[in-house]
Amino acid sequence: MYNCRHLMTFIDRMSLADYICMVSDAVLVRRALARSRRRRGDIWIGSTALVSAMLALPLAQSSWHGSEVAAVLAVSATAMLAGQRWAIALVAVAELLLAPTLAMHAISGTLALWPTRIVALAALMLVVPGLLAHRRAAAALVLLTGLPRTSRTCRHLRVALLVSGVIAAMLPLL
Repeated sequence: MYNCRHLMTFIDRMSLADYICMVSDAVLVRRALARSRRRRGDIWIGSTALVSAMLALPLAQSSWHGSEVAAVLAVSATAMLAGQRWAIALVAVAELLLAPTLAMHAISGTLALWPTRIVALAALMLVVPGLLAHRRAAAALVLLTGLPRTSRTCRHLRVALLVSGVIAAMLPLL
């Protein structure tokens, strides 16, 4: 059973240096755990982006720029899988530009064959993890542009990314 009184007497007897070492060790362990969780998230986003790009490449037609955006997505996902944390910004922007095109091809009748529509739908579902990481992408994009990283700058850039996503979603409908 956990005894709070026993803990207090133990801490009261501990020297200041020992207490600081104990707390700093806990902080280092917590940071290492957060870093490993972040790395797992980066691997998940990078691998889904890479698979989505590979599925979107064969769907390329001469009327849309899906092949170029899918190639940028593949290269930035590869950089992200290699451990480059700044690549989340490029992955998010490329997925933001690729998602409306994939949605149009998956839902509308522009692709005549059902297997190609299913591939477009699978690629669209694999784009979602990168689209959900827009907060991290905005922070990385702030660092890439050289602007001072404040919460206001990150928020403004995130709003700009969302507005550009809405515009990118409306362009195929026109």
